[in-house]
Amino acid sequence: MSSARVDYIAPWWTYWLHNFPHINLRFQPIDNSFQPEEENYQQSLIFLGCVAAAGLGLNLLCLAIYLSCLCCCRKDEEEESKKPNSCCVTWSAVAAGLITCVAVGVGFYGNSETNDGVYQLTYSLYNANHTLGGVDSLVTGTMGSMKSGLHQHLARLDEIFATRGDYVQTLQFMQQMADNVIKQLLGLPDWEEAKVDLASIADQTANIEYYRWLTYLLLLILDLIICLLACLGLAKQSRWLLTTMMVFGVLTLVLSWTSLGADLATAVGTSDFCVSPDKYLMSQTKTIISADIVHYYLYCNQTLSNPFQQPLTIFQRSLTTMQIQIQSLLQFAVPLFPTAERDLLGIQHLLNSSEASLHQLTALLDCRGLNKDYLDAMVGVCYDGVEGVLYLCLFSILAACAFTVMLCAIPRAWRQIACREQDYDDIDEEDPFNPRARRIGSQNPNHTNMHSFCSYSSSMGSQNSLHPPAPAVSNAPMSEYMNQTALFGGNPRYENVPLIGRGSPPPSYSPSMRATYLSMTEEQSRHFGNDFQA
Repeated sequence: MSSARVDYIAPWWTYWLHNFPHINLRFQPIDNSFQPEEENYQQSLIFLGCVAAAGLGLNLLCLAIYLSCLCCCRKDEEEESKKPNSCCVTWSAVAAGLITCVAVGVGFYGNSETNDGVYQLTYSLYNANHTLGGVDSLVTGTMGSMKSGLHQHLARLDEIFATRGDYVQTLQFMQQMADNVIKQLLGLPDWEEAKVDLASIADQTANIEYYRWLTYLLLLILDLIICLLACLGLAKQSRWLLTTMMVFGVLTLVLSWTSLGADLATAVGTSDFCVSPDKYLMSQTKTIISADIVHYYLYCNQTLSNPFQQPLTIFQRSLTTMQIQIQSLLQFAVPLFPTAERDLLGIQHLLNSSEASLHQLTALLDCRGLNKDYLDAMVGVCYDGVEGVLYLCLFSILAACAFTVMLCAIPRAWRQIACREQDYDDIDEEDPFNPRARRIGSQNPNHTNMHSFCSYSSSMGSQNSLHPPAPAVSNAPMSEYMNQTALFGGNPRYENVPLIGRGSPPPSYSPSMRATYLSMTEEQSRHFGNDFQA
């Protein structure tokens, strides 16, 4: 069996996965040979899934501890401490997005590779099933023609040649040859059971692979959508969107660890098969086909003899002998018995069709066809299939890391948004420098129209023709600041509200505006002096 590895060599990653510790649920090491029907071997694969489940539990525990510390250690942060945290949240979101994109790319490649490998496996199984079906059809058809068609022709010829003993003896000899052909055909293995098994295996594998491929495709799309919506929530500072994405992030984290456990168990089990597939196949087919025939098709070496060579040779010699006998009867018996020509020609046609079936049967029973299907199936499973599953494991790990980072960043972002909105609500609604007050003024049509001081200065030329109204006489003392306010049209403006005790900076004036302001103040002082003297 050492020469078998010339045609099929298992890839290095299958040996690496095959050397993984195989431990049952009682924590006992077991043999790592591929034995899917054994309970201990099944438990060793389940144990790998339990390892992934333990990783999920540890991941969720770390997240719970982190969130607990974040809630318990909450302090009032000043402006200097807010900026680094904001940068930390931003870079965490960027890292999570990049890791998610890489994970999705790796996942798409692994899903495609796995699908290609399984498709190649099912294609090879269908080809092998077609070959075995063709062998069974040829054997059944040849035996049927020998038993029914040849027997009927020989029975009628025996009646026609009843008066000629030598011709009757020739017909008996042909009957012996036909029985010998049937005996050799019965010696061939019954391929019907193997054919049905291959067809059912191929159908089940194709159905399982379709749902597996579709499930991973939906998982990849879900990961990408959650990442994009989480980034959108951070950009829009939407707390409800971040909260929703956090819930879906936890769900995706669970799915990632679950897929990791399933993929790891599948990769290890498949690698155990790929390291020595011949051993398992021979153990499974020993009740259907002999070990020599299975060995012949698995290895297909020139040094191996064809187990069908002897029956096929006897089949060929028997047909040749029968054709010689029929040719002699056509030459010598037909002139004496013209009615025998039809049956003799019928036998000749039957022998010609049997010879054609013999050539097809010889080609189908050759090891090169089935061995090619076997090698293609092994390459599809052990190269593309296992490699794709390893990439899917890497996708699950990267996705788990990305969503862990995202779940750590979202609570901080949510907290910063809440603090920012709280500080925003503490601002005075009447503060002229509050953007909310400006929005209220622009949205309320009944609110007094407010002109900025800059707009007044830009239209100073047109203001010269306007005479400011006389200030209202009041017993209450008017401050100098309110006297100055009346100079600009007497309209109440938020810029003219006294700023004492407000903590807001006074409005800034340009040099030209300050000169204009002083000149108008002097003119009004003279106007008030003249009125007082009058």
